[in-house]
Parts: sequence; structure tokens; C-alpha cells
Amino acid sequence: ANLALRRRYWSAEQNILDAQANIAACLCELGRHDDALVLEQENYEGYVAMHGVAHESTVLCAMNMIISQVTVGRFRIARELLREHLPVAVRALGNDNDLTLKLQKNRAFCLLLDPANSRDDVKNAREIMQDVLQRRRRVFGPAHPETQVAADIIAEVREKLATMRG
Repeated sequence: ANLALRRRYWSAEQNILDAQANIAACLCELGRHDDALVLEQENYEGYVAMHGVAHESTVLCAMNMIISQVTVGRFRIARELLREHLPVAVRALGNDNDLTLKLQKNRAFCLLLDPANSRDDVKNAREIMQDVLQRRRRVFGPAHPETQVAADIIAEVREKLATMRG
């Protein structure tokens, strides 16, 4: 029975995808974001084939691609990926799920960090992060590390808005 469970839930392909995800994370840490993006795209396609687009692991792969695009300043691509994957995450996982909230955070980062964005875009980032913070406090509690990250991002947004006035 144990062997049957292993074959069903921990296939060789699953192990390869997990290893690819780990290698992509290492490449990101080394600053090799373009190499990581190639692996992240392959990983995403593998998870879609194995589990479909609405599976939590597939959403995580999509989020990793989005984070990498934001990190290298490809905000337009990141926004396109968010438009595609955020509604899937909300439907499949719910608004209060950790991955959904992280996708929302990256949506706010796109609005906050893109130098081409307007003051209204930064205000929109603040609104998104206020919603994320409220949900994180309610679901995960005020002491959760991601709750504090959300509060810190709101402070960063406020600073940016203050500098945009002058």
C-alpha cells in the first residue's frame, strides 16, 4: 500500500518538478533571474499538465514566475501574468488563502515599483495592501511575519506617496 501511495502522489515527474523549483530558487538567489525564469516556465507547464491551472502547486509556480518578473523590472509581463492567474487563485483557493494574498502583494508591487506608474497607481497599491493587511490580520493574526510585511509595504507606499506630492 505504501508503494502504491508513493507512486500515486510522489511520481518521478513530481520529484523532477520539485527539484527544478529548488534550482530556480537557487538561481534567483544567485541573481541569475533569466535562467530561473526558464526553469520556472518549464515547471509551471509541468504542473499544469500534471494538476491543471487551479491546483495550489500550479498557482505557486505562477507566483514564482511573477516574482521573478517583478524582480527584474518586467512589470508589464508581471501584470499580464497576474491578470491571468489571480482570478484562478481566487476561484480555486479563496481570497484569504496565503498564495492569493501573496499574489495580491505582487500586484501592489507592480503598481508601486514600476517607474512608469502614476500617483493613482500607487494609491491603488495602497488600497490593495490595506485589504491584504486586513485579511492577514483576520486570518493569520497580527504576529504572523507576512502580516508585518504587509504593514511595512503600506508604510513604504505612504512614503512614496509623500515624495510624489512634491
